[in-house]
Amino acid sequence: MKETWSQCIARARQLAAANGPGAPVLRSYADVLTFQQQAYEAFKTEPGRSVSGSLERDLPVVRAQLPRLLTAIVANGPKGLVPEAMRLLESPAAIDDALLGCWRAPSDQDFFPKAALQPYACWLAECGIAPMGRPLLRTSNRCPFCGGSPQLSILVAAGEADGGGRQLLCATCLTAWAFRRVVCVNCGEEDERKTGYFHTPVFDYLRVDACDSCRHYVKTVDLTKLGLAVPLVDEVAGAPLDLWAREQGYEKIELNLLGL
Repeated sequence: MKETWSQCIARARQLAAANGPGAPVLRSYADVLTFQQQAYEAFKTEPGRSVSGSLERDLPVVRAQLPRLLTAIVANGPKGLVPEAMRLLESPAAIDDALLGCWRAPSDQDFFPKAALQPYACWLAECGIAPMGRPLLRTSNRCPFCGGSPQLSILVAAGEADGGGRQLLCATCLTAWAFRRVVCVNCGEEDERKTGYFHTPVFDYLRVDACDSCRHYVKTVDLTKLGLAVPLVDEVAGAPLDLWAREQGYEKIELNLLGL
């Protein structure tokens, strides 16, 4: 991930401070990012926290971080997440099952394991430790490091990336990789009559890239229009674009961590 966890947290709080309709979501996201930063730092600095890339062997390391998030959700989190947080707090075995299940068969609807696995996978990517025990699909629209689905698309200045200045950001390990610009991220459709993008002046640097062949879409953060944007956070801030896309009958390739 190009940005640090601190930069992500600061951006979420900056956007939340504007007190727009998405402010509560962004404040919650800042809290989740703070948990993830602490987990990431624990993998890096605490004695005995070394990881191997095999989640089965690394479970004690990853599991140890999760109770802080579960406790915070029970105390102040969204009511819809409280029952699951309480269930996991009462059963270490349930935590292990959730983590292993999401690692082996990734799902964009499993909030707690995804929140815990992102900093773990990000640390593996930074260290170059190959992930084991999960599907590693070797296709251009999957992360070359961990096989994860793309969370979002990023447009950068020409010369900063192959494929016409477009990158995809992995939803699991937050690795960015180059991807062709004029092609559907989900199905590879190249016919410009079947692909298009939509945006609103309210989010001039964000857009929806949609495909009429597979009816899927991905949100794009255009850093050539707003270089201060932090893609992982600004994608969440653009939630109204997701609502528009769903109303048009498009399905998101990968829901973000907050289920948007």
